[in-house]
Amino acid sequence: MSSHLDVVSFSGTKERVDSEVVDLDAEFGGLEARKKLERRLLWKLDLRMSILIVIYILNYIDRNNAAAARSRGLTTDLHLQGQQFATLLSILYVGYVIMQIPSNMFLNYLGKPSLYLPACMIVWGVISALTGITTNFTGALLTRFFLGFVEAAFFPGALFLISKWYKRTEIGLRTAILYCGNIISNAFGALIASGILGGMNGVLGHAAWRWLFYIEGALTIFVAICAIFILPDFPTTTTWLSDDERRLALRRMEEDAGVGDQNETEKGGLAHGLYLAVTDWMVWWFAMAVHAITVSLSFNAYFPTLSATLGYNPTVSLLLVAPPWIFAVIVTFCSCRHSDYTQERFYHVIASYIVGILGFVIAMCTMNTAARYVSLFLMAQTYAGLVVMLAWMSNSFPRPPSKRAVTLSIVNGWSQLGNVSGSYIWPSNWGPTYRYSYGICIAAAGLSIIMSWVFKEHLKTLNRKLEREEQEQGIKEKGFRYAL
Repeated sequence: MSSHLDVVSFSGTKERVDSEVVDLDAEFGGLEARKKLERRLLWKLDLRMSILIVIYILNYIDRNNAAAARSRGLTTDLHLQGQQFATLLSILYVGYVIMQIPSNMFLNYLGKPSLYLPACMIVWGVISALTGITTNFTGALLTRFFLGFVEAAFFPGALFLISKWYKRTEIGLRTAILYCGNIISNAFGALIASGILGGMNGVLGHAAWRWLFYIEGALTIFVAICAIFILPDFPTTTTWLSDDERRLALRRMEEDAGVGDQNETEKGGLAHGLYLAVTDWMVWWFAMAVHAITVSLSFNAYFPTLSATLGYNPTVSLLLVAPPWIFAVIVTFCSCRHSDYTQERFYHVIASYIVGILGFVIAMCTMNTAARYVSLFLMAQTYAGLVVMLAWMSNSFPRPPSKRAVTLSIVNGWSQLGNVSGSYIWPSNWGPTYRYSYGICIAAAGLSIIMSWVFKEHLKTLNRKLEREEQEQGIKEKGFRYAL
């Protein structure tokens, strides 16, 4: 009698059952046919997913246009005093945090991101445009709160959508490309704002900063309508896939994590996923590490202000914002591509953070124009470490999908609390040196490095446990391992 041995291959395409080798790719016409089908599937996915970059650019432009408008009459026309502008920035993240988990749970239940995400985008475009008609602090505060409330759907929803289609070796690069939309928005958002604020003042009797909200809100609504017809849904709900492509999409995720997404309802569904995420200390530890680095990255909302400390006029100061963020895009793309290739996360994360700390130190120690401008480049590239960290998160909490959805929401939502507190560490009376602000950023980045190291060591322990279990069960082929 032949021995019975079930070995699931996560990287190969065959398994041994009752001493006979079964070709798992036979249904696709063999290995070569599968590779060809997989290339076609990924090409179609990447093409459609690319609109997420455009959406993210607009997401951050709508979120950060208040910083550009600050120097062109917003604070004067709304009669803002003291910490009221900082409150306008921070209140957005209150609504943003509140809606993270409910939004992603609903997205997982609905299974139609091509409808849900663009619908939310239309609403936030309208709210952003309405900011332009506000006349006082209360009106602006309300529009900013509800803007965050609706924008909360996008980023965790986009990460969840990516995690439903791409494998561990692919997700870092896709996350990086998506997040480059955020970084690009800092560059081109400033350029767009410079054009509008420099040329629209007094048109039809409206101040230039009001036109900034009108135009960017209208652009958001237009792109949202286009996205309805472009975005994919989940593998089980996307209608434009062929039967072979759908089976391959599901098979890829099974091979990558050892279990499929489609049978989750049998295990408790959304409530079970919420329970697993909330009770997992690793989720909260990781969320705190991301929260710390988000405090360190709070300079993002004040980048035009930091650029203005170089001593140039407002238009030139806005134009000088772009180059550091373009540099950050290049570093982020290269870092994440290399991290995916090596399947190493931790050292890619801390290398970026350490370079960012160097930038903070330079900015603290000198008012020299060239040195401070170089420090802005070093600070901006810190986003590369954050993007690798987000890819690390998707690798570390792969299944079930409802837990992954809630985890993405918890981590992203908790990190946004860093933006709330970070909004208050750049008061005008600390300028133009902002030494205390940079000191807080250094401390927060250092804390994130320490917490990331603890997280990595815990994952190493889990990997040793998985290896020991395979040896005890007599499994010869290496299965799932957490990326370190």
